[in-house]
Amino acid sequence: MKISYAPLFDTMQRKNISTYKLFKEGINSATYYRMKDGGNVNVDTIAKLCKILNCSVSEIIEYIPDED
Repeated sequence: MKISYAPLFDTMQRKNISTYKLFKEGINSATYYRMKDGGNVNVDTIAKLCKILNCSVSEIIEYIPDED
């Protein structure tokens, strides 16, 4: 299984939100780049992104099941 953050970057583009705006609103740059690399983040970060972007969790992350 894998969690993809591709929806986050699509949502940012669709809403014209820059990385600078995320950093200014309290998203740590290391956390942002960890997501860009597909790493793990905590639920508080997901909640904060939802608030900043005024969107749902499904617009931030996507679950990708393992191929059998």
